[in-house]
Amino acid sequence: MRFFLVPAVLFVATFLPSPAPAAEGDFLKTLAGDWSGKGTVLTRIGVRPINVTCNLAVTAGASSLSLQGNCRGLLVVRRSISADLNVSGRRYSGTYVGPAGQPSTLSGTRQGNTINLGVRWARVTNGDRAATMTIERIGGDRLRLQTVDKDPAGGRSVVTSRIDLSR
Repeated sequence: MRFFLVPAVLFVATFLPSPAPAAEGDFLKTLAGDWSGKGTVLTRIGVRPINVTCNLAVTAGASSLSLQGNCRGLLVVRRSISADLNVSGRRYSGTYVGPAGQPSTLSGTRQGNTINLGVRWARVTNGDRAATMTIERIGGDRLRLQTVDKDPAGGRSVVTSRIDLSR
């Protein structure tokens, strides 16, 4: 009897859909809402960071996440930012449009309360087109958006933007 039970369990584990999409949808829904906060942005590695104030509206579905908002720096400069992510299984993919207005591609996975994304910039930025971005839920009412890029001069990782938001 046990001989037949093992193949049956393996069959079920292999061919039935995993509960991951439901878990991702539940997580995404915790990010929905209006967020505001402050942070810093480097326009280029090696220059002084700019202090920014940001407002974001986040909408979430069972397999999607959309961030739309703007950040203001230097008192008069205001830039729109947005990100649209889709989830398939445990993989996230989508686009990010930053202050330059050009869409960059995002792809990655979630670990715990953090969505870890690779970024492929629309144009060369800091010597290449690659960076990382994280969207991290901190507790129930805080959110951190962060990008990290490599310094072309020495190869060290540099936080190029960090924005802490709350609702």
